[in-house]
Amino acid sequence: MRPTPARLLNILVPVKRAVDYAVKIRVNPQQTGIDTNVKHSMNPFDEIAVEEAVRLRERFKDEVKSIKAITIGPPKSLDTLRTALAMGADSAIHVEIPESSPSPEPLAVAKTLKAVIERQKEGVDLVILGKQSIDDDLGLTGQMLSGLMGWSQATFASKVDVDIAKKEAVVTREIDGGGEEVRCKLPLIVTTDLRLKEPRYASLPNIMKAKKKPVEKLSASDLGVDLTPILETLKVTEPPQRVGGGKVESVDELVAKLKEAGITAV
Repeated sequence: MRPTPARLLNILVPVKRAVDYAVKIRVNPQQTGIDTNVKHSMNPFDEIAVEEAVRLRERFKDEVKSIKAITIGPPKSLDTLRTALAMGADSAIHVEIPESSPSPEPLAVAKTLKAVIERQKEGVDLVILGKQSIDDDLGLTGQMLSGLMGWSQATFASKVDVDIAKKEAVVTREIDGGGEEVRCKLPLIVTTDLRLKEPRYASLPNIMKAKKKPVEKLSASDLGVDLTPILETLKVTEPPQRVGGGKVESVDELVAKLKEAGITAV
């Protein structure tokens, strides 16, 4: 018989329903935000996070006890959770908010995740989430969660090596100069960069199996958190249209055009 591992890894993967990356973004007529009456899908960076969690299971097999996906969003966000389940997550948590509610801000999301983690009887050893969502591009949730929990963090991860026996991980981070290697103790917050993994496509059998996997529904009041925004967006407008350039036949003509535009040499 194979011996029972001395330590089992429980992974939590937060995912977000966002406007599909292929959709051309438009400002809504009220200029209060973008038009959301378009196709939505899982935030691409979160897809990478789910893939990394599933790859860890494939690598460690019985040593990964559970992969749990979680989302905070309206009823339609259930589809995003089903995608995560079809990719390989075992179960999911849906913190449901009304359809008309604004998307929760990063601090509210981090507080919600903290409350969920503290409710888990089996504990959470590793939280893997996208480094940012492509709708607001804030990139703050992972860092805020780390601060609230007092856990290690490794952001912009392009490689993750976990040593379950030692309860630590070595993470390669994307930085301006190349890669930075950090060694972190578990429990750990990891935010994923594009080069970490290529997400898999969910197969039809797995999509059907995902419909039978458990999804726990919670509300903000169940968790004792307030998702009311503390920031106010005054107005959203599209950037001004770019004016086309023109060709010149000679350097003299270029200099003349620059002078006409009021541009002079220093």
